[in-house]
Amino acid sequence: MFVSTWWIPITKQPEPGHTQLRVGRLTKAHGLKGAIKVELYTDDPGRRFVPGAVFQLQVPTSSPWHGKTIELIELKWYNTHAVAFFKDVPDRTVAESLMKAILWVDQDRAETPDEDDAWYDHQLIGLSVLRDGERVGVVGRVDHLPSQDLLLVTTDAGEVLVPFVKAFVPSVDIAAGTLTVTPPPGLFEELPEEAEKPDELLDGEQRNDL
Repeated sequence: MFVSTWWIPITKQPEPGHTQLRVGRLTKAHGLKGAIKVELYTDDPGRRFVPGAVFQLQVPTSSPWHGKTIELIELKWYNTHAVAFFKDVPDRTVAESLMKAILWVDQDRAETPDEDDAWYDHQLIGLSVLRDGERVGVVGRVDHLPSQDLLLVTTDAGEVLVPFVKAFVPSVDIAAGTLTVTPPPGLFEELPEEAEKPDELLDGEQRNDL
């Protein structure tokens, strides 16, 4: 059984001055010739998924792909679904060994997203979290789950997961180093294990990496 890859760290460290961005997840083998359906986590696939692009793979340590990269041959579209062909993935059997793998790329830290209301993880981590004008914690991590993105906020009382949606995170001010939250009553007062119920809280759009 292929275990979840969401909490398994990637092995390659970025170059100095760079960070890593999650841009896609391999979901299902397509056909018999090694094609794989891709769930895109980027608003610019024409830039990220070009022939020759190389991705760092986030896979279980038991996978033969652990610690390896993979090179894109071509990205095609079938009925609105993105389908990728990769080097050294010649057939369906090999494609199935890559199911649930998450794709990462190196990104220059100095580069910022082009559109509004979009941020890279490294821009968010370390921001002071404000509620009603008062500092309640700091962003310690950004978790990307299949259902939504979550901000892990470190407070004096422990860690709290906040769905990264407009309803709960109405303002991000990178220049000021702050992020404003308007969570449901009690979220920051609950015990950490009681707070980790993101699916019950989500009521808005998901924000993804570019």
